[in-house]
Amino acid sequence: MKGSPSPMEVAMTDRTTPVIAAGEVRSALPMRVAVAAVQEALRGGLDPETDPVRAAVPVDAGQLLLMPAQSSRYAGVKIASVAPDNPARGLPRIQGAYLLLDADTLTPLAILDAVELTAIRTAAVSAAAADLLAEPDAARLVVFGTGPQAHSHVEALRSVRPLRHVAVIARDEQRREEFLLRYEDSGLVVEAGDPGAVSGADLVACCTTARTPLFDGSLLADHATVVAVGSHEPDAREVDEVTVRRSTVVVEARSAALREAGDIIQPVLAGQLSPEELFTLAELVRGCVPADRDRPRLFKSVGMAWEDLVLAGAAYEATRRG
Repeated sequence: MKGSPSPMEVAMTDRTTPVIAAGEVRSALPMRVAVAAVQEALRGGLDPETDPVRAAVPVDAGQLLLMPAQSSRYAGVKIASVAPDNPARGLPRIQGAYLLLDADTLTPLAILDAVELTAIRTAAVSAAAADLLAEPDAARLVVFGTGPQAHSHVEALRSVRPLRHVAVIARDEQRREEFLLRYEDSGLVVEAGDPGAVSGADLVACCTTARTPLFDGSLLADHATVVAVGSHEPDAREVDEVTVRRSTVVVEARSAALREAGDIIQPVLAGQLSPEELFTLAELVRGCVPADRDRPRLFKSVGMAWEDLVLAGAAYEATRRG
């Protein structure tokens, strides 16, 4: 009996490149599925250190980010635009599309909504790390930010830990109230908080565009796990050097962290952290990170192209299965 057609065979029988819209991406990638796909890819030998460097191209309105990647089955590239003035116009700050290709022939297979894909993959990567770092009974989450990543991180972290209480910290009062309203019937206790709320947190998610630290790292409980995803520039950071010094630090890839993560680069340059002290997500997934329950754990993410490729492939396969 013939097995399922390969991506190339599918593409050859249908020359029209399908568009997988945001809702379809979301339906194809329930958070538990997305988290498992990330962990399985790393467990299967994927090496994030081989990822091509993200290209950030300045344009008049902001930046174009180009993120290519390949695997044994697929190749792909995400093109994302970052327009800082867009929110004032009622438009998203980040927009984009993902082109998925067959690895052997580079035949286009699908175009996916990159904003939804990014929202899912960023939070799924955080949850893939938190699943292996956070205390099993972690129930209290503090979230900095009210945007799509804040919502995605609540969903993702809830998929791997028994969350019951969420405190949200935001600069904009209206957006904070809108955030709270969204969770009225969620089964969670969600309320406004301040940076000092991290002292009682099991999990902290930093999902902002802040360029300076959001909280005092000395307040963190020894058992807390922090995920920081909002910045990918050497001069920007969401966590302070105290958090870094106190924590077991896990990054997606050492090369990417030392190139783009201000949260890591600045302590390294100040002699407060050695690159050799960093652990990678692949090492964590493969069980190579020593467990130290007497200190906080920090996962710093800058977003990498392999993550988009893994989940774009998973979404494509799910939509082909119907």
